[in-house]
Amino acid sequence: MSPLSVFLNYGFYKLREGKGSHQIWTNDNKTVTVPYNLKSRHTANAILKQANINKKI
Repeated sequence: MSPLSVFLNYGFYKLREGKGSHQIWTNDNKTVTVPYNLKSRHTANAILKQANINKKI
């Protein structure tokens, strides 16, 4: 399961394109920056933690 599908399940939506190779996602309460090519599960878990989602990849 990818972090983006987890974001969609938790009500997040893509707000805009970020700088370089990143996207900005939000759920109106929290905004997080996600890289396009997310290769590390550790980075994915850190992004989910930053978004207050208690789920691990």
